Amino acid sequence: GLFVWRLRNSDARQIPCRFVHLYHVASNRLITFQYFNFLKRMYVTQCNKDLSQRAKPKSDSIVSPFHELQQLDQEKKVVHKISSDSPVHQSWSEMSSRNELREMKSAAETEDSVIPVGAESKEDRQWKEMKLRLDDLPGILARLSKIKLTALVVSTAAAGFAMAPVPFELTCFLLASLGTGLASCAANSINQFFEVPFDSNMNRTKNRPLVRGQISPLLAVCFAASCGIPGIALLTLGVNPLTGALGAFNIFLYTCCYTPLKRMSIANTWVGAVVGAIPPIMGWTAATGSLDAGALLLGGILYSWQFPHFNALSWGLREDYSRGGYCMMSVTHPGLCRRVALRHCLALIGLSTVAPVLNITTWSFPVISLPINLYISYLGFRFYRDADRSSSRKLFFCSLWHLPMLLLVMFTCKKSVLEKEDKGDLRGGSHEMAMEIRLS
Repeated sequence: GLFVWRLRNSDARQIPCRFVHLYHVASNRLITFQYFNFLKRMYVTQCNKDLSQRAKPKSDSIVSPFHELQQLDQEKKVVHKISSDSPVHQSWSEMSSRNELREMKSAAETEDSVIPVGAESKEDRQWKEMKLRLDDLPGILARLSKIKLTALVVSTAAAGFAMAPVPFELTCFLLASLGTGLASCAANSINQFFEVPFDSNMNRTKNRPLVRGQISPLLAVCFAASCGIPGIALLTLGVNPLTGALGAFNIFLYTCCYTPLKRMSIANTWVGAVVGAIPPIMGWTAATGSLDAGALLLGGILYSWQFPHFNALSWGLREDYSRGGYCMMSVTHPGLCRRVALRHCLALIGLSTVAPVLNITTWSFPVISLPINLYISYLGFRFYRDADRSSSRKLFFCSLWHLPMLLLVMFTCKKSVLEKEDKGDLRGGSHEMAMEIRLS
């Protein structure tokens, strides 16, 4: 009776409004069934890595049947795994999408049974071990030893041998050239062995044999040892110990000093220039057996020539060197790179003038070599002023023909051995006459 009396006194019309208000408050503040279902799906996708959702790439306008089959299989797998955790009551759109996927799967299976393209493509894309064939071994070893750079080293050593003021001996020349070439092959092979992880990041060196796995590191080291040991022995026993010591020192300088310095300091360029300057000195010592001023002059010419050559080359490869982690002047000190190239272009003019002073060539050599030295100096100035790829490319290609042209002119202007002997006899005769006059 009290409850009925309370209902009569209260406003019965406000009861439906109160229920609606309570419903809105509960839906805003409390956890509803939809929110609980959302939390469950988030937990499943975060804990199960197979059910992590991925962005589906936009399909091309024309896709091959094989790519369509891969996409259908992937969609089928993802939907099949998520459907096991979905609620029991499903909407009509989900049921229709499942039916469509089943139909597409059956159509794909019929296409796969008719045209077996997918199986062949999957087999082709699998990782396969690269096998070494004996027919490819000479080319691989030639690229491992940097055959073009080795040819340049041997040619500069031959130029040093030819410029020596002694009679030409063919046997000694062949032994010196062979030993220098073997030492260069060993140094280049060890250099590539150490720089495999860095060469793989550069476009210029990513196709080297060790990077591509065409040859094993053990075989590369064995090849370097089979070249280095006979090469140094040939230079020491077949030529003279001084030339063998220079060859061994050059291998050490290139592999143990220049190679690690490339990732530490820009001083690697100067050390590499010393490495390139030693082969003509080895040619001179192979012919004379002594280290004279003429050998140092030839080494100085090769030393200065390498700076415009390499700095111009590295200017166009700055992106590659930065990706490989190499510390080059063109990357870290671009202004210094251009200045050093210009300085050594001008230094070639001075070194060419010193040659007749040291009684190595006639005075016609600095006059004949002046045009080519001025031209490379002009290109070095253009590279210093413009600092672009065009000027660096012109300077690099000029350096390729400048060095053989300069050495050829130097050889043609070389003083003959007979002239030096005659001058020596005249000096000796005048000295004897002076002694006779003094005694009388």
